[in-house]
Amino acid sequence: MDIDALGALEVRENGVSITPTAPKPRQVLALLALHADQVVPVSVLVEELWGDKPPRSARTTLQTYVLQVRDLIAVALLKDPADRPARTSKDVLVTAPGGYMLVSGDGVSDVREFDRLAGIGYRAMDAGDYPRAAETLRQALELWTGSPFSGVQTGGQLGMEVKRLEETRLCALDQRIDADLRLGRHRELLAELTVLVSRYRTHENLHAQFMIALHRSGRRGEALGLYRRLRNTLVHELGIEPSARLARLHKSLLATPVDDGRNPLNGSVLPLGGAGAVPIS
Repeated sequence: MDIDALGALEVRENGVSITPTAPKPRQVLALLALHADQVVPVSVLVEELWGDKPPRSARTTLQTYVLQVRDLIAVALLKDPADRPARTSKDVLVTAPGGYMLVSGDGVSDVREFDRLAGIGYRAMDAGDYPRAAETLRQALELWTGSPFSGVQTGGQLGMEVKRLEETRLCALDQRIDADLRLGRHRELLAELTVLVSRYRTHENLHAQFMIALHRSGRRGEALGLYRRLRNTLVHELGIEPSARLARLHKSLLATPVDDGRNPLNGSVLPLGGAGAVPIS
């Protein structure tokens, strides 16, 4: 079974979609697919579908949704190879004590693949292997085609998982940009960072990375202007000042001579993320 959740939900068995079009069965499949090969308690599924006000018929209605998903699975199982042991839809969407479990078999989950590649990238960063870190994290991020579970109605459980997945994506993106900066790819990052700081208007690390990229590209004035805009946003919207490390970066940029060809920032560094420090120049 192949599971795509980093964008529009699509679950396939034997290459055949088993993703319901009806909102509630689709929601059930989404939660089961996210926790594939693990039992999802009935109580969790009920809470996802109806929150803290489930109808009296909640468990019976949930069983109906499960049957609808199983009907789609049964159609997909018709394409099982002849030499494969016979399976029924109940072997794929299993009724377990207290809940249900979706059996993924030897299929691929984009969420699990993302976690695997991101883990490799983080370890490469820790080891100082920046080319491998940048490439592996880029591969991980390419698995994303949109917001996770787009097109799926989300309740409390899925909503929380969507936020978690978005945060893991942002962490991987931050580390990939960090690796690219270490490899001297500052000019290549300018267009991407322009979009990112517009989208994440209070994200200090992305702004720091953009300031470094601008400075290295000979655009110190724009880097200083970016700091001023971020500070205004933080003060007016959140009531806080920029962090001490971002203030240190700003101070370092202010101390840079403009036209004399010398650069006192050689060898200076700014800690970014959890991977260490990125040279300013």
